[in-house]
Formats: sequence, C-alpha cells, structure tokens
Amino acid sequence: MAKTKTSQFLLPVANYYSAKLAEHGQTPQGADWNCEEGQNLRFEQLTKVIELGGPYSLNDLGCGYGALYDYLKKTRGAFSYAGYDISEAMISAAKSRHRQCTNARYLVASEPVDLADYGVASGIFNVRLERSDSEWREYLESTLDILDRTSVRGFAFNCLTSYSDPEKMRDHLYYADPCYLFDLCKRRYSRHVALLHDYGLYESTIIVRKPK
Repeated sequence: MAKTKTSQFLLPVANYYSAKLAEHGQTPQGADWNCEEGQNLRFEQLTKVIELGGPYSLNDLGCGYGALYDYLKKTRGAFSYAGYDISEAMISAAKSRHRQCTNARYLVASEPVDLADYGVASGIFNVRLERSDSEWREYLESTLDILDRTSVRGFAFNCLTSYSDPEKMRDHLYYADPCYLFDLCKRRYSRHVALLHDYGLYESTIIVRKPK
C-alpha cells in the first residue's frame, strides 16, 4: 500500500481521532480508550519488547497526544522517542504537552521516517469505520511490514481480538484473529514471537523480537 494511498485511506480515521481529542482533551478517552488504568495496562504489555540495560530508541506509531512517552519516562529508563500520528490535532497536542522534552519529537505521518531500536503500535488497528475486513487486513499487514523494516531490535502491537464476546463487538471496529497474526509474524519476521492474551482486555498484544 503506497504512502499516498495510505494517507487517503486513513483520512476518515484521522478525523475520527481528532474529533475524540476535541471532545475529551488529552485523556485516555481523547484517544478512544475507556480509562487510564486500561491505557497503562496496554502500555505495560507493549513495552515488554524493550530489553533494559542501556539507552534505546523507540518509534511510536499512532502516538496520539504522547501518553506512551509519559509512561516510558516513569518506567523504562533512558531513551529517545519519536511519535507519529495521522491526526494533525494529536501531533499538535503532543508537541505542546512535551515541548520541554529534548528526547521526544513528533511528526504527522503514517509511518516512521527513521530506524529505531523498537517500534510500537497501540490501537491503530482497531477503528476501521467503513472499510471491509479484507481492506483493513491488507492495511494491517502492510503496517506490520513497516514496523519490521523500521525496528532494529523488535516491535510490538495490539489488536482487538476475534475472541471478544459477540454481543459486545461493534461494526466500526476491527477484531483480528490473534492466532493468524502470531503465525504471520513467526513466518515473516522472526522466530522469536510472543502472543499475550491474558491481561483482562478484549484484545491481544504481539511482541516480535530480533535477536542479534
């Protein structure tokens, strides 16, 4: 999926998240999450990809207003951070929020522009709106290729799970098959892949490590 096509493809999603931010401000609800507890629980799973022991760099794809940066600053040592989001409103909020943080930068983009030790994508595969399953799966897989290409030591991402209770599933959201994604990552990216599906939310997290 070409970069220009991706930008057009995701424009309704960008507008969706910009509207959430305008309604709820720089809060988990402003990034379409239910609460701070759930947001931090997701961050806890995603950041398991990071091997501590020294400074590292991280690309945050779909960074929103920069909440992951705040979490990393509290929990994950010395790092340099680049946040990317398709919503200009989100990037503007993140820049304002962290304008004094010299180890963070933010860009309006659908993919990282530089390599980093790690790549993370939280929530970007959830809201498909009017897109079909096949269209959204193509976007998801092409984005995983991007994460792989721009991450030196590994990457992590989450998706709503197809094991969700049927009565709680919503038509505008995408529920991925975690077993399919695990198999895809094992076959395409690395032999070292972990599937986390035991942390109490209607989603899964996949961690892909790239040992030297």
